Amino acid sequence: MDPIEADPPAATGAADPASLVATLRKLIIDGRYGAGARLAEIPVAAALGVSRTPVRLAFRTLEQEGLLEKTGKRGYTVRAFSEADVLCALEVRGALEGLAARRLAEQAPPPAVLAVLAELDGALAEGAAVLGKGHLTADDIAHWSRLNERFHRAIVQAGGGRVIADAIARNDHLPFASAGSLVIDRDALEREYLKLQLAQMQHQLIVDALRRRESARVEMLMREHAYIALRYGRLFGLEVQVGAGGTAEKGHKGAASPA
Repeated sequence: MDPIEADPPAATGAADPASLVATLRKLIIDGRYGAGARLAEIPVAAALGVSRTPVRLAFRTLEQEGLLEKTGKRGYTVRAFSEADVLCALEVRGALEGLAARRLAEQAPPPAVLAVLAELDGALAEGAAVLGKGHLTADDIAHWSRLNERFHRAIVQAGGGRVIADAIARNDHLPFASAGSLVIDRDALEREYLKLQLAQMQHQLIVDALRRRESARVEMLMREHAYIALRYGRLFGLEVQVGAGGTAEKGHKGAASPA
């Protein structure tokens, strides 16, 4: 059966463009739409119970992330990629964002640093509000993705200038390389909550290092932070699988809650 004819689960909050992107991303990494699968607007929209317009926009976003490739005028196919592809893309992003953060700590005059810190503090406050409930909801996934992208963009734009920003934009076309390519298992939100708690703590440490103008420390923190989407799930009982069809985090039987 062609994967677009399969009956994927209904998308919670799929009317929200960010939630729809997250839903399709998860279907791809779970193998529901495997490598080489053909995707078209009408069957995907019908399967998810949404109109064609948000699906069209979601396809474009996933193409930019490197998960889909354009086929013909309106069709797309799921791109094949390996674990090495994903790890290399994450390493490149960590190196580039670390460079931007180090330059920001070393070179920017205090007023410029204070302006960026104010933006980062705002993202930290949003993150604290998302996690303050003590649990995650489906709507929190899109919210966290937006604030995470805002956090990373503020550092890159302030510390990296156009050269680093352009390099990161090119790298973002590789699977799971961008800061907004959030992979959350909706069936394991308790363990996913723990992972986002750690991500929030790393954000706090990065801001602290910038505030103290500790350039070497903030570069190391940004490099390490890049791996949280792929490697850190195992700490919370989420088994990460990366292969030709995608990458996924699966909850181990009997494991503690997800992050």
